[in-house]
Amino acid sequence: MTRTPRRYAVSLHLIGGQTERVHFSTLEQFQQWYQGLVSAGAESGFVNVPLGDLEGEYLVVRPDAVIGLRVEPQFTSIDDA
Repeated sequence: MTRTPRRYAVSLHLIGGQTERVHFSTLEQFQQWYQGLVSAGAESGFVNVPLGDLEGEYLVVRPDAVIGLRVEPQFTSIDDA
């Protein structure tokens, strides 16, 4: 029996050495956000990164400042962590 992740933790590794961790409810939400990051990369505009489960709160970064991503499925509930 396969387990289904409750959410996905995404670690953004930024050019200055910082790492920000954000969460997406589904892999499809992450993929949609990632497509926006990739398409905005050429114009060096800003991209909104949704922070946690708070509606309307974002981290704003330049796409070229993101040098790495780590996507990690999380199987435990938020309260278990």
